[in-house]
Amino acid sequence: MEKLSRQSWLPTTAKEVKERGWNELDVILFTGDAYIDHPSFGMAVIGRVLEDMGLKVAIVPQPNWQDDLRDFRKLGIPRLFFGVSAGVMDSMVNHYTANRRLRSNDAYTPGNKAGFRPDYPTVVYTKILKEIFPDIPVIIGGVEASMRRFTHYDYWKDELQHSMLLQSGADLMVYGMGEKPITEIVRLLQKGVPFEKLNTIQQTGFIVKSKNDIPLNKNWETVHLASHEECLHDKISFARNFKVI
Repeated sequence: MEKLSRQSWLPTTAKEVKERGWNELDVILFTGDAYIDHPSFGMAVIGRVLEDMGLKVAIVPQPNWQDDLRDFRKLGIPRLFFGVSAGVMDSMVNHYTANRRLRSNDAYTPGNKAGFRPDYPTVVYTKILKEIFPDIPVIIGGVEASMRRFTHYDYWKDELQHSMLLQSGADLMVYGMGEKPITEIVRLLQKGVPFEKLNTIQQTGFIVKSKNDIPLNKNWETVHLASHEECLHDKISFARNFKVI
């Protein structure tokens, strides 16, 4: 059996980036899971898709959010964007039972050890990245972000929460299976389209300042959902939203 070289894997450290002879990365991915290079781990798949497009990609698994944040700084600034995912499970399902009891293990951490990711890592990681590198775009995705892309009921807080896009401060959200959207995002960026103009890509969500900024297309069907404030005051409005979503 052919032995895999270290360069068979996406780099996870500055040393591994240097071993590849790279002086700059195009995309840096952050995930709440351990790095498992397998199709069942979405961030590994996205990394390989980006790599196949000719990009220099690195992945930071389970960064420490409780120290001096060196894990978020160690690979520098990417040329295109940061990518953030909580992992293959919603973090709260990963952390707590249905009775809201804290789980003692984490199946997606080496040795099944708990405590290597925060609650809502999509929000925590993104806020850290935006604080350290405010001018670098952050794209969020994965199960946690996808299922919380609109006003949603949070079982553990027992209340309605804002979209995770708003909670995190990310620049763009990719929901569902992310291979096609991320490919289109990179294709447009490589053509010179500014990041803030990426507003016509399917399976993406973004924040606009006013209704006048919403992109229109005669081939699209436009659906208006109740606002977060309306959902807070009217359960029927939230139910109608949920049916559409």
